[in-house]
Amino acid sequence: RMDQALLLVRNELPALGLNLAALSASCHQCLYQFLAFVPPSNESLRKPGTASVMVDTQHPLTLLLNSSVGDRDLCKIQYHFGEFGNYSLVVKTLSASTQNVSCDLIINEGSINSYLPILFAFLVYMGILAILIAGCLLMKIDPVRNWVYKKLNPRATDRMINSELGSPNTADSINCDPTPQSWSTGSRQRLRSLDTFRGLSLVIMVFVNYGGGKYWFFKHESWNGKLHFPSSLFSRFVFIMGTSIALALGSMLRWGSSKWKVLRKIVWRSFVLIPLGIIVVTPNYCLGPLSWDNLRIPGVLQRLGFTYLVVAALELLFTRADSGTWVSYDILPYWPQWIFILVLETIWLCLTFLLPVPDCPRGYLGPGGIGDFGKYPNCTGGAAGYIDRLLLGEKHMYQHPSSGVTYQSTMPYDPEGILGTINSIVMAFLGLQAGKITLFYKDQPKQIMSRFVIWGIVMGIISAILTKCSKEEGFIPINKNLWSISYVTTMSCFAFILLLLIYYLVDVKKWWSGAPFLYPGMNSILVYIGHQVFANYFPFKWKMKDSQSHAEHLTQNLTATTLWVIISYILYRRKIFWKI
Repeated sequence: RMDQALLLVRNELPALGLNLAALSASCHQCLYQFLAFVPPSNESLRKPGTASVMVDTQHPLTLLLNSSVGDRDLCKIQYHFGEFGNYSLVVKTLSASTQNVSCDLIINEGSINSYLPILFAFLVYMGILAILIAGCLLMKIDPVRNWVYKKLNPRATDRMINSELGSPNTADSINCDPTPQSWSTGSRQRLRSLDTFRGLSLVIMVFVNYGGGKYWFFKHESWNGKLHFPSSLFSRFVFIMGTSIALALGSMLRWGSSKWKVLRKIVWRSFVLIPLGIIVVTPNYCLGPLSWDNLRIPGVLQRLGFTYLVVAALELLFTRADSGTWVSYDILPYWPQWIFILVLETIWLCLTFLLPVPDCPRGYLGPGGIGDFGKYPNCTGGAAGYIDRLLLGEKHMYQHPSSGVTYQSTMPYDPEGILGTINSIVMAFLGLQAGKITLFYKDQPKQIMSRFVIWGIVMGIISAILTKCSKEEGFIPINKNLWSISYVTTMSCFAFILLLLIYYLVDVKKWWSGAPFLYPGMNSILVYIGHQVFANYFPFKWKMKDSQSHAEHLTQNLTATTLWVIISYILYRRKIFWKI
């Protein structure tokens, strides 16, 4: 099967059976898992004992062979098996006069290179990009542009050139933008970098949710540590939501809306997102009608809705319309907001590390299952999992957490649970700071970029302290499932730097229009809900000839993702934007 290899164990030891166990390098402090019993060789028939097993190829494995009698370790081998490879492990004595045992790993049939489809897909998309760039350059040649004008409607063509290549003057650029404006009357142009940032995160999220070609590095980390693509996507979405809150609220208040009117809009949007998540996005109607008995209550839109409600209401309560220095705008006038966030974080720390959890050590942050040498199998997520099971019930939580594969945990655990929502509020609040900086220094790009760098460095330093720059040994490890505070500061560090780069390329230098990520970024709710609802329907999914092929999965997932980008582009051209 995909991500597996065949291992044939040949036991040439007479009268001594073997136990084969394995340990994955991705499983921290785990117990060896039994794979097979290998019978002793038959001396009379001169036939070795054999056993065949499937081994994982995603991560390096440590194989342990010990005798079935006396449980004596005979050999230990570390090896990274290749996908669809065929291997033999031969166990024999070096000589009849000695008890020394040799274990030789032999490659019977080489593995395939499962990463070639990624290279091919990259080259295809680079080819498409090269063609588009060549077309844009040709459009700058007067005879070519005049020929296009004769074939197309001049007004539509001008609008297309302005939106794709960037308008040669400010007025044209503003006129061709069909979206509501985020700036004051002095500078009314919408920040494309925010939509591009949001769209980039959304497109990758759609690709990952569709399967990511079934590659392990496009899946969520099983527990602590390595920040794969999926681990940072939702957090970036939360971050840019906070950034947009600052710009949107400032714009509405400057246009004369009362705070009560804005508050009603905030509440309405939040309480639309939450039911959308529970009723439309979370259930899989292909498995049957909606039932309260096993309905998952937490979810992505649910967390976004509640986080938006808290952060937007907090900003509305203390928002200001004047201008001032960096320290003033980032810290001092908003000290009540910072106190509120610090109180929330204190609650998270106290509940996480001080709340008594039955049959679990206080402050436990592990995955349960076979992790921590199997001491706490039912403690997945510690206090976070316990609170969800207590308040929501096990049947209303996510039933297949990412820790279930590597750590073999059996307890339900929801990565969008109650306790983690506190830190998603912190994440959005840090994004809010980016929005304030962008708003207050809208005519000073150097000031904006320098402050993004400062915030990124500060967040990075905090992360380094909390994690001790290690995967497992820090005070608070980086953990997407728990939404640990170190995860929030690390993702915020990356978000500030990424937003800085996109802002510089798109809004300052205008070297990049933001396409194609700009389009889904301007219709993010529609694309997110649509890709979830239609995930199992053609043309986003079809029956494969070989379901064990990364190439077929990658083709299907990239096709589905590209279709949503095309759909968002068509909606952009028709000025259709779904706002809540």
